[in-house]
Amino acid sequence: MAQQQPCRSSLLDQLRSGNNRFDIIVIGGGITGAGIAREAAGSGLKTLLVEQRDFSWGTSSRSSKMVHGGLRYLGSGQFGLTKAAVRERQRLLKEAPGLINPQPFVMPHFRKQFPGPRLFGLLLWLYDRMAGEHSRRRLTTTETLQWVPGLSRSGLAAGSVFVDAVTDDARLVQRTLEEARRDGASCLNYVKVSQVLRQDGRARGVSLQDQADTNGTEFEAHADVVINATGAWAGRLLASEASLRPLRGSHLVVRHEVLPVSCAVSLLHPDDGRPVFAFPWHGTTVLGTTDLDHRLDLDQEPHITQPEVDYLLRIATTLFPEHPIKVRDVLSSWAGVRPVVSSGDGKAPSRENREHVIWDEQGLISVAGGKLTTFRLIARQVLQRSRDYLPSLRLRDSRLPVFTTTTAPPCPATIAATTWHRLTGFYGPALEQVLASGPLTPVADSDTLWAELIWAAQHADVVHLDDLLLRRTRLGLTLRDGGQGLLDQIREHCGPALGWNDSTWQAEINRYRDLWQNGYAPPGNLADAESPAP
Repeated sequence: MAQQQPCRSSLLDQLRSGNNRFDIIVIGGGITGAGIAREAAGSGLKTLLVEQRDFSWGTSSRSSKMVHGGLRYLGSGQFGLTKAAVRERQRLLKEAPGLINPQPFVMPHFRKQFPGPRLFGLLLWLYDRMAGEHSRRRLTTTETLQWVPGLSRSGLAAGSVFVDAVTDDARLVQRTLEEARRDGASCLNYVKVSQVLRQDGRARGVSLQDQADTNGTEFEAHADVVINATGAWAGRLLASEASLRPLRGSHLVVRHEVLPVSCAVSLLHPDDGRPVFAFPWHGTTVLGTTDLDHRLDLDQEPHITQPEVDYLLRIATTLFPEHPIKVRDVLSSWAGVRPVVSSGDGKAPSRENREHVIWDEQGLISVAGGKLTTFRLIARQVLQRSRDYLPSLRLRDSRLPVFTTTTAPPCPATIAATTWHRLTGFYGPALEQVLASGPLTPVADSDTLWAELIWAAQHADVVHLDDLLLRRTRLGLTLRDGGQGLLDQIREHCGPALGWNDSTWQAEINRYRDLWQNGYAPPGNLADAESPAP
């Protein structure tokens, strides 16, 4: 039976007081950890999930937002990964419309450039066969320009269109956690695992620290099995030598008026042959992604670099020569670190296998790699590997949906149909509570309502201002200067829910400004790119 989780402070008090025995402890609050918690709690296990930063702080709020099979993985022969992913895509599209949405992709074909329309059409035919659905179509030159106004006409021979899907990855994590909680899971952000506790060599629990507690007092939680779902950070808990290769993918967010695309547009980059996209997202256009070794400290905010900016601007100029991007057009950037398990044979980053790997070290079960799209399948495989430690485990029926289906309330007259579609998918059973939380008017010129912001402040485990603006909502990515011009209004609307005094508010504002400038603002010398990149 569904139940509501106690507030964060109450749950921490319970753990400290000795109510700390679980069947399973999940370390990591990204999409993989959230999926494991959802499947575990839905299977009747007493579940605790802890995340050392905010939920989805790492890779799962910084992905390319695509729920897809991955045509490039199909092209490199990763048939099993592609088939599983494309079928999960179809499942998620049916389960959570508004949260996972179909997105047309257009690949323009230029003369004497790879791939040609025939070869690409063959790849799409196989892609459709795996999905069990026909979405591909060949486009003439005229039709391609109708789909993508402003596209370069030089050498344009044809186009191909097919359908994949996109999401808001941070909101996908939150909804998955909400489903886990409905089945009784306890989920805590800003709680760090300082040590895995072992008895006779077997993992039996964890030592924890509340990162919001300045005293740093440690407390324990105990379980029959511990799951390490920390992605790029997984090697810190693994005893064995794992070939984890952190790879950075960076994106630019530009004003939609500058690149007014209504579909995702793809082209193989002239430098390295990788597919790079321009796609619409939350009223902006996103350019991405790069694929580089990330050699910086994983605990610091990853950020885009000037060579990555040049790389993305070059493809934008190639695709849209009449729309050069200037510094004033760029709203923000984001960079995420992919948890790739390397083959160790010196492959280029983009040629590394994206399959996930599971390790079992006497009750500490670790998982890394994989795709956002296949999070449910990964979760179930991890739990299957846990059976030796959970002999009575009976996994929930695989045919059951990840997301609870509910009947949406009537759409208020003031809310547009497109916004309503998004709201129903984003919030599901919580939608009525969201609508009752505040004004149903947009925040500035975004597609986010004030009611969403207030509800998140009240109910979504916001510990810091960046949690609210970068992950519970995406205002920090889609508004100029990360929405800093709205901070007074945000305090007026959300202050009562957050309960921060004057000094705390100022500290949070200072923290947010520094974090946004260092991790999400475009590089300061983007001004050098006023003219098209070479």
